[in-house]
Amino acid sequence: MELKHVALVSRSEKDADIFFEELLGLTKEIPKILPAELSGAIFDIDAELKVINYAGDGMRFEIFITDLRSPEVRPAAHVCLQVSDPPAFLQRCGELGIQVLRFPKGDKVITFVTDKTGNLFEIQ
Repeated sequence: MELKHVALVSRSEKDADIFFEELLGLTKEIPKILPAELSGAIFDIDAELKVINYAGDGMRFEIFITDLRSPEVRPAAHVCLQVSDPPAFLQRCGELGIQVLRFPKGDKVITFVTDKTGNLFEIQ
């Protein structure tokens, strides 16, 4: 079995570009449009959705551009990324205005970053 992609939501293409291109270093593919009838059938969203794929290093993110996600709710769902140099990665997050969250767990600290839409990424 192989994981083909992770699909997430972003409020704007610019926010997605900052996180997936500038921070993660992935390549942005040509945006596509998911027609309203298909979006409605699959996701119960009666609107066209712009979809952008960002890929590289054996990973692919399929990002749906929409402002329909509730910012008040932080779901348990998250993506875990193992990076080669966590301190440098987290410094780059700060430079790009990406929020870093740290939570003590016993003698360790669990670190997450959140994109502008609120998607959570655990960093190891």
